[in-house]
Amino acid sequence: MTSTINVTNRTKGEKKEGMTPGVFYGAHAKSTPIFVNTIEFKKLLKTAGESSIVALTGASKENVLIHDVQMDPVMYVPTHVDFYVVEKGQKVHVNLHLSFVGVSPAVKNLGGNLVKVMHEISVEADGSNIPHEIEVDISTLENLNSNILVKDIALPEGTTLYHMQDNEVVASVVSQSEEDLSAPVATLDMDAVGDAKEKGKKEEEAEPVA
Repeated sequence: MTSTINVTNRTKGEKKEGMTPGVFYGAHAKSTPIFVNTIEFKKLLKTAGESSIVALTGASKENVLIHDVQMDPVMYVPTHVDFYVVEKGQKVHVNLHLSFVGVSPAVKNLGGNLVKVMHEISVEADGSNIPHEIEVDISTLENLNSNILVKDIALPEGTTLYHMQDNEVVASVVSQSEEDLSAPVATLDMDAVGDAKEKGKKEEEAEPVA
Protein backbone atom coordinates (compact mmCIF):
# COMPACT_ATOMS: atom_id res chain seq x y z
CA MET A 1 0.00 0.00 0.00
CA THR A 2 1.39 3.39 -1.06
CA SER A 3 1.74 5.99 1.68
CA THR A 4 0.50 9.54 1.10
CA ILE A 5 1.28 12.97 2.47
CA ASN A 6 -0.31 16.33 1.78
CA VAL A 7 1.91 19.15 0.53
CA THR A 8 1.33 22.88 0.21
CA ASN A 9 3.10 25.51 -1.88
CA ARG A 10 6.08 27.36 -0.40
CA THR A 11 8.07 30.37 -1.48
CA LYS A 12 11.84 30.41 -1.08
CA GLY A 13 12.83 31.22 2.50
CA GLU A 14 9.24 31.03 3.78
CA LYS A 15 8.64 29.49 7.22
CA LYS A 16 5.45 28.27 8.91
CA GLU A 17 4.95 26.99 12.43
CA GLY A 18 4.24 23.27 12.52
CA MET A 19 5.38 22.83 8.91
CA THR A 20 8.63 21.42 7.56
CA PRO A 21 10.06 23.01 4.40
CA GLY A 22 10.97 20.70 1.58
CA VAL A 23 11.43 20.31 -2.14
CA PHE A 24 10.64 17.71 -4.78
CA TYR A 25 12.58 17.18 -8.01
CA GLY A 26 13.38 14.49 -10.54
CA ALA A 27 14.98 13.70 -13.87
CA HIS A 28 12.08 15.39 -15.67
CA ALA A 29 10.56 17.36 -12.78
CA LYS A 30 11.80 20.82 -11.91
CA SER A 31 12.76 21.63 -8.33
CA THR A 32 9.62 22.78 -6.51
CA PRO A 33 9.57 24.13 -2.91
CA ILE A 34 6.81 22.78 -0.65
CA PHE A 35 5.68 22.43 2.96
CA VAL A 36 4.68 19.22 4.77
CA ASN A 37 3.09 18.95 8.19
CA THR A 38 5.91 18.12 10.62
CA ILE A 39 3.95 15.63 12.73
CA GLU A 40 2.56 13.85 9.68
CA PHE A 41 5.98 13.67 8.07
CA LYS A 42 7.56 12.15 11.19
CA LYS A 43 4.91 9.41 11.07
CA LEU A 44 5.55 8.90 7.36
CA LEU A 45 9.32 8.65 7.84
CA LYS A 46 8.82 6.00 10.50
CA THR A 47 6.45 3.85 8.41
CA ALA A 48 7.66 4.39 4.85
CA GLY A 49 11.33 5.16 5.39
CA GLU A 50 13.47 6.03 2.39
CA SER A 51 12.68 2.95 0.31
CA SER A 52 8.90 3.14 -0.19
CA ILE A 53 6.91 5.07 -2.75
CA VAL A 54 5.03 8.05 -1.31
CA ALA A 55 2.19 9.76 -3.16
CA LEU A 56 2.15 13.54 -2.77
CA THR A 57 -1.35 15.05 -2.53
CA GLY A 58 -2.66 18.58 -2.30
CA ALA A 59 -0.62 21.16 -4.18
CA SER A 60 1.14 18.45 -6.19
CA LYS A 61 0.41 14.95 -7.44
CA GLU A 62 3.67 13.05 -7.73
CA ASN A 63 5.00 9.65 -6.74
CA VAL A 64 8.21 10.17 -4.83
CA LEU A 65 10.86 8.66 -2.60
CA ILE A 66 12.08 10.36 0.56
CA HIS A 67 15.55 11.20 -0.70
CA ASP A 68 17.17 13.20 2.09
CA VAL A 69 16.07 14.44 5.52
CA GLN A 70 17.87 17.06 7.58
CA MET A 71 17.27 16.73 11.33
CA ASP A 72 17.75 19.17 14.19
CA PRO A 73 20.63 17.60 16.21
CA VAL A 74 19.14 18.67 19.56
CA MET A 75 15.36 18.41 19.14
CA TYR A 76 15.66 15.65 16.52
CA VAL A 77 12.83 17.01 14.41
CA PRO A 78 13.00 17.35 10.61
CA THR A 79 14.17 20.76 9.40
CA HIS A 80 14.12 20.05 5.65
CA VAL A 81 13.17 17.16 3.37
CA ASP A 82 13.99 16.29 -0.25
CA PHE A 83 11.59 14.17 -2.29
CA TYR A 84 12.75 12.50 -5.52
CA VAL A 85 10.09 12.09 -8.22
CA VAL A 86 9.88 8.52 -9.55
CA GLU A 87 8.53 8.02 -13.06
CA LYS A 88 6.69 4.91 -14.22
CA GLY A 89 9.12 2.22 -15.36
CA GLN A 90 12.12 4.09 -13.96
CA LYS A 91 14.76 2.08 -12.14
CA VAL A 92 15.87 3.55 -8.82
CA HIS A 93 18.63 2.73 -6.35
CA VAL A 94 17.53 2.26 -2.75
CA ASN A 95 18.85 0.71 0.46
CA LEU A 96 16.45 -1.92 1.76
CA HIS A 97 16.20 -3.05 5.39
CA LEU A 98 17.11 -6.70 6.06
CA SER A 99 14.63 -8.67 8.16
CA PHE A 100 16.18 -11.80 9.69
CA VAL A 101 13.69 -14.68 9.95
CA GLY A 102 13.82 -18.29 11.04
CA VAL A 103 15.96 -20.07 13.64
CA SER A 104 19.62 -20.97 13.21
CA PRO A 105 20.41 -24.57 14.28
CA ALA A 106 23.97 -23.46 15.08
CA VAL A 107 22.61 -20.94 17.57
CA LYS A 108 19.85 -23.11 19.01
CA ASN A 109 21.70 -26.42 19.25
CA LEU A 110 25.40 -25.54 19.30
CA GLY A 111 25.33 -22.40 21.43
CA GLY A 112 26.72 -20.10 18.76
CA ASN A 113 26.24 -16.34 18.55
CA LEU A 114 24.48 -14.81 15.55
CA VAL A 115 26.37 -11.83 14.16
CA LYS A 116 24.39 -9.56 11.81
CA VAL A 117 27.09 -7.97 9.68
CA MET A 118 24.64 -6.08 7.46
CA HIS A 119 21.31 -4.45 8.28
CA GLU A 120 20.49 -3.24 4.77
CA ILE A 121 21.50 -3.87 1.17
CA SER A 122 21.70 -1.64 -1.87
CA VAL A 123 19.45 -2.66 -4.76
CA GLU A 124 18.08 -1.43 -8.06
CA ALA A 125 14.34 -1.86 -8.57
CA ASP A 126 11.39 -0.57 -10.55
CA GLY A 127 10.25 2.60 -8.82
CA SER A 128 6.65 1.45 -8.84
CA ASN A 129 7.44 -1.93 -7.28
CA ILE A 130 10.03 -1.46 -4.55
CA PRO A 131 9.87 -4.09 -1.79
CA HIS A 132 9.61 -2.65 1.73
CA GLU A 133 12.30 -4.97 3.07
CA ILE A 134 14.25 -8.12 2.23
CA GLU A 135 13.94 -11.27 4.33
CA VAL A 136 17.06 -13.26 5.23
CA ASP A 137 16.45 -16.87 6.33
CA ILE A 138 18.98 -17.72 9.05
CA SER A 139 17.86 -21.37 9.27
CA THR A 140 20.60 -22.11 6.73
CA LEU A 141 23.22 -21.38 9.41
CA GLU A 142 23.64 -24.95 10.62
CA ASN A 143 27.26 -24.97 11.75
CA LEU A 144 29.56 -22.77 13.80
CA ASN A 145 31.47 -20.27 11.66
CA SER A 146 28.95 -20.64 8.83
CA ASN A 147 27.95 -17.56 6.82
CA ILE A 148 25.19 -16.12 4.71
CA LEU A 149 26.60 -14.18 1.77
CA VAL A 150 25.01 -11.49 -0.34
CA LYS A 151 24.62 -14.00 -3.18
CA ASP A 152 22.52 -16.23 -0.87
CA ILE A 153 19.76 -13.62 -0.44
CA ALA A 154 16.60 -14.30 -2.43
CA LEU A 155 15.62 -11.05 -4.16
CA PRO A 156 12.09 -10.34 -5.41
CA GLU A 157 11.52 -10.42 -9.17
CA GLY A 158 12.66 -7.20 -10.81
CA THR A 159 15.09 -6.39 -8.01
CA THR A 160 18.86 -6.67 -8.47
CA LEU A 161 21.88 -5.90 -6.33
CA TYR A 162 23.45 -2.49 -6.84
CA HIS A 163 27.22 -2.05 -6.39
CA MET A 164 27.53 -4.97 -3.98
CA GLN A 165 29.85 -8.00 -4.14
CA ASP A 166 28.36 -11.50 -4.11
CA ASN A 167 30.86 -12.71 -1.51
CA GLU A 168 30.15 -10.01 1.09
CA VAL A 169 29.05 -11.50 4.44
CA VAL A 170 25.52 -10.67 5.57
CA ALA A 171 25.36 -12.76 8.74
CA SER A 172 27.43 -15.44 10.45
CA VAL A 173 27.51 -17.69 13.50
CA VAL A 174 30.56 -17.60 15.75
CA SER A 175 31.54 -19.60 18.82
CA GLN A 176 30.86 -18.09 22.22
CA SER A 177 34.02 -16.97 23.99
CA GLU A 178 34.21 -16.87 27.75
CA GLU A 179 35.77 -13.85 29.38
CA ASP A 180 39.15 -14.66 30.89
CA LEU A 181 38.69 -13.84 34.57
CA SER A 182 42.07 -15.31 35.55
CA ALA A 183 44.02 -12.38 34.09
CA PRO A 184 45.47 -10.12 36.80
CA VAL A 185 43.74 -6.78 37.30
CA ALA A 186 46.05 -3.78 37.03
CA THR A 187 46.27 -1.73 40.22
CA LEU A 188 46.76 2.01 40.39
CA ASP A 189 49.84 3.24 42.25
CA MET A 190 48.46 6.19 44.25
CA ASP A 191 51.97 7.23 45.40
CA ALA A 192 53.01 7.58 41.78
CA VAL A 193 49.90 9.65 41.04
CA GLY A 194 50.70 11.95 43.95
CA ASP A 195 54.30 12.37 42.81
CA ALA A 196 53.15 13.22 39.27
CA LYS A 197 50.72 15.87 40.52
CA GLU A 198 53.36 17.45 42.74
CA LYS A 199 55.84 17.50 39.85
CA GLY A 200 53.29 19.17 37.56
CA LYS A 201 52.49 21.79 40.20
CA LYS A 202 56.18 22.69 40.63
CA GLU A 203 56.61 22.99 36.85
CA GLU A 204 53.64 25.39 36.64
CA GLU A 205 55.03 27.53 39.47
CA ALA A 206 58.43 27.65 37.81
CA GLU A 207 57.03 28.69 34.40
CA PRO A 208 57.76 32.40 33.74
CA VAL A 209 54.79 34.71 33.32
CA ALA A 210 54.59 36.34 29.83
